[in-house]
Formats: sequence, structure tokens, C-alpha cells
Amino acid sequence: MISVDAVSKTFKLYRTPSDRLKEIVLRRSFHTDFHAVNAVTFSVREGETIGIIGENGAGKSTLLKLLTGVLIPDSGRVHIDGRVTGLLELGTGFNPEFSGMENIIHNATYLGLSRSQINDRLPRIIEFTELGEFIHEPIKTYSSGMVMRLAFSVAIHADPKAFVVDEALSVGDAYFQQKCMKKILQFKAAGGAIVFVSHDMNAVKILCDRAMLLNQGRVVESGSPEAIINSYNYLIAHKSKEDEIAYKDECVTSGYGNQKAVIDKVSICGEDDQPARIFISGRPAKVAIRINGYQDMDDITVGVLIRDRFGQDIFGTNSYHLKKEISIRAGQHVCLVYDFTELNLGPGKYSITAAVHTGSTHVDECVHWMDKCVAFEVVAGADPVFSGLLRMTPQLYLNEGMNSYFSEKTYVDQEKPA
Repeated sequence: MISVDAVSKTFKLYRTPSDRLKEIVLRRSFHTDFHAVNAVTFSVREGETIGIIGENGAGKSTLLKLLTGVLIPDSGRVHIDGRVTGLLELGTGFNPEFSGMENIIHNATYLGLSRSQINDRLPRIIEFTELGEFIHEPIKTYSSGMVMRLAFSVAIHADPKAFVVDEALSVGDAYFQQKCMKKILQFKAAGGAIVFVSHDMNAVKILCDRAMLLNQGRVVESGSPEAIINSYNYLIAHKSKEDEIAYKDECVTSGYGNQKAVIDKVSICGEDDQPARIFISGRPAKVAIRINGYQDMDDITVGVLIRDRFGQDIFGTNSYHLKKEISIRAGQHVCLVYDFTELNLGPGKYSITAAVHTGSTHVDECVHWMDKCVAFEVVAGADPVFSGLLRMTPQLYLNEGMNSYFSEKTYVDQEKPA
């Protein structure tokens, strides 16, 4: 479906605009080369989604522009079996002076649709945007979320074989983001190929079959989303601190960090304070962490993170946010316990990730990070049946006189059936 073979793209960077003219007149180089994409190779099959992650400037957006034909590669080959559409920077291909309706027609024409195809799909495109009468207003009057609605609707209704999504999707409101995600999943189920770029790691874990980590225009690693995101976390920690960071592929048992202190043992225990693997939703649980010190460290942070079977972050906290000061000396053992009086997780399989660092996040100084320290399962108890990831215990009241809960500003009259 999508085949990218050793694709590279280099830009010329000038210190001042006049250097461009000097280079032409004097026939000498006044620029430096910036390799935005460097010998990138990958493929995406039908019905597959690949996530591309990396820091700002890693080459993600440039790669998407190469896929969509906005840019031409300097070397290498891009082959896509069919039409490719998607969301790049907001407003790409739109004229701010034109109305939303006019931009739909122009943008769809750029994507290769005939006028009869556009006329046939126009009602569906407009309906999906939910812009109402604003569809006839110039898009220079639109908010960023409205522009995203318009761009996504045109792109997804152009019957593409491949769809690329950049961070543009993040500007929409929660309702429309969910609507877009549902449409993307339908597109994938129908056999479409998707290239997804995002800084939302949970979205990458849930949506993508594979992931690829870019750094300075090159592919650092590719594989399962969870493994690549762990590598990305390591990369961030390494770049934010000059201390040498040890990293092993078997991060499940060894993890990474400068290892001034090391997580020696992690256990999750039941009500009897004994390690367990199966827990009842809503009942107590404790996560115990033991740390060995190899250097004297004052005011370290110890954190815990619960992930579901898809690798999605469900809950995380640390001693910094809980305002607990922890110090450790070389040769000392420190034990601490996170006490969950109610483990309010929905039935399913989960894992514990533990970390030792300084400051609020591991980006400040990563001492030791361990993924999948412990795996456990939550089962339903005797409480009322519920669905979802979290167990909540609302009370239900029935009282016809409770109209004070509904203000006139938020209450919407529903049309009565005939």
C-alpha cells in the first residue's frame, strides 16, 4: 500500500536573506545543509496503521509532506497504491479569503475528484463538519478547530487508499476528536493504510499496529508501539541530562537510567499484605517498591504508573506530586508503599511501571526507569455491573422536581415525536 525506500530530503539554511543573493551572484556557498529526512525506509500494508513519534524537528512533518506530494524527495522513492490524503498543518491547501464551501470544492479538486464526484459528496462533507451556516463564511473567520473540521471532512471523504494524520487533529474539541477517531478506525477496517504522527503516546498505543521512532531525520527504531514509546522516553531522558545513561534492550528487567539508585524489587499486594496477581475491583491493594542506593542522593522522586494490556497509561503519580521527600545514601535500601484503599480499575489485565528520578518528571534526571515490573489482573466483584476502565460509584436519584440542575443556557429542548 505504502512503500518508502531510502527517502531523503535536505534543506538549505541561510543566516540572512541576503545570503541567498550572494550565493547566486558570487557562486559560493553561503548556506548550511539541514537533513530533515535521511535515508528513511518503511512500508505500510492494507488495513495497517503505523505511528511515527519523535521530538520536534525529528523530521515527522517533512516525511508526511513527502508522502502526500507536498514535497519532492531529493533521493529515494515513495510509492503509494492509490490516492493519499490527510491532515498536515492546519490550513494547508486552503485559501483564507474563500468560504468553507468554496474551499471544499477547491481542495477536493486538488485531491483529484471530478466535479460530479464533488457534487455527489458535498452534502456528506458539509454534514460531517457540523459547521452549519458558517460553511458560507470565509475561513479566515474560523477558529483552528473549525478549520480542522473542514480539512478532515474533505480528506476522509475523498476515498483515499492511504491517510496521513499530523498533530492537526489535536486542536479539535473532544467530541469531534472522538468522531474523527471513529471515522479513522472505520477507514482502517475497510483496508485503508494510515500513517499517524502524534505526541499523544496513548493514542499511538491504541490506534497503531506498529510504531517508528525518528531522531534527526533518521529511523532510530521500529517495532511494537509500547517498545518504541519506551525507547522514546529513554531518548528524552538521555538528551535532557549529560550523565551517561545505561540502556539495555531487555528493559522489562533492567530498564534504563544513570543508575545512581536502582529499583531492586516491585510487588503488588492484597489486603493481607502478601504479593498477589489477581485483585477484586474496588478492594484494597498496595504497590511496594524497594530501591538500592549506589550514590548519595537527596530529594529523589519515586513514581508508579499503571498501564492496561494495550500499554495505555491508566494512572500515574509520584512522591514529588504527593509532597513526600525521599533521600537515599550509598549502600542503603529504601522501601516505600503506595496504598490504594480502593483499586478502582475495571476488569482486565494491567502492569506496573516504576521510576526513580529527580523533579516532577524523569526528564529532569532519569535515575532508573523500569517498565512492566509486575503484571496483575482485576476481576469484577459483587458490586453492580459496570463497563470501562474505571470503577466509579455514583448514587442514582429519581425526582421530577429537580429542574434546578438544568440552566436555560445548557438545556436543549428535544423535538417531541409526532
